[in-house]
Amino acid sequence: MTFAVHRAQRAPLALACDARVLLPWLVSFLRDELLRRRGIKHAVLGLSGGVDSAVVAALCARALGPERVTAFRLPYRLSSPSSLADAATVATALGIHLETIEITAAVDGYLETLGRSATVDARRRGNIIARMRMIVLFDQAARLGALPIGTGNKSERLLGYYTWHGDDAPPLNPIGDLFKSEVWELARELALPDIVVTKPPTADLEADQTDEGDLGISYRVADPLLALMLRGYSDAAILARGACPEDVAVVRRRLEATHWKRHLPTTAVVSDTAIDSWYLRPVDYGVL
Repeated sequence: MTFAVHRAQRAPLALACDARVLLPWLVSFLRDELLRRRGIKHAVLGLSGGVDSAVVAALCARALGPERVTAFRLPYRLSSPSSLADAATVATALGIHLETIEITAAVDGYLETLGRSATVDARRRGNIIARMRMIVLFDQAARLGALPIGTGNKSERLLGYYTWHGDDAPPLNPIGDLFKSEVWELARELALPDIVVTKPPTADLEADQTDEGDLGISYRVADPLLALMLRGYSDAAILARGACPEDVAVVRRRLEATHWKRHLPTTAVVSDTAIDSWYLRPVDYGVL
């Protein structure tokens, strides 16, 4: 990726990627990981009506064929009806299977066991919803002999805007190293329905929720700042490029405060074969 300067805009830097190069590589990645390494011929994913899951669905359809992709709409009672409609539009455009499983009874059933006096705020309830969706996806994957495919992008992960062991639970994610800005470029290259590409991003865990409203910054502004921070640029160096001090502060704070979420559970290492510390699967050594 490269950087371009746009001094007239609020975002002093913009990310640029070559979606034409990314697209065939990501399709090959899915084929290799699913068919060759795991011997799994079917993919399942949650289709939210947003651009991330739409892109992943399109990649899976190209990698496996649309007949081997099953998408699930997993609405809660607060989910937007327009999101359900947009998910259906994507599924129809791609020719993939679409099923709908209402999770309201499961989520509210748990909440009711806590008693009427229990206070559950929106964030806590949102985490319950996200994890319930993963329970359903993994179970449906078992039913179909499939693998759940992740739909979280790099921006969300770096900003900590996801539910641990919820959104990040699937074992395979083709867009996990793509900033949101790059996902949009890929969506256009895939010629996905315009309504999905242009709509404001939302986790759709509560009414009228938007990512930008929750984060206090847009992805278009945050992405280039995140890219610079990952390359070791200090805040002073980023500000010297014309960045807004408030934006830099928001991104830096979220990046550093959510570092723990981007790792598997921290293990107390007591041997020289600790999993994910020294002991790695053969492919990590380059041996097949």
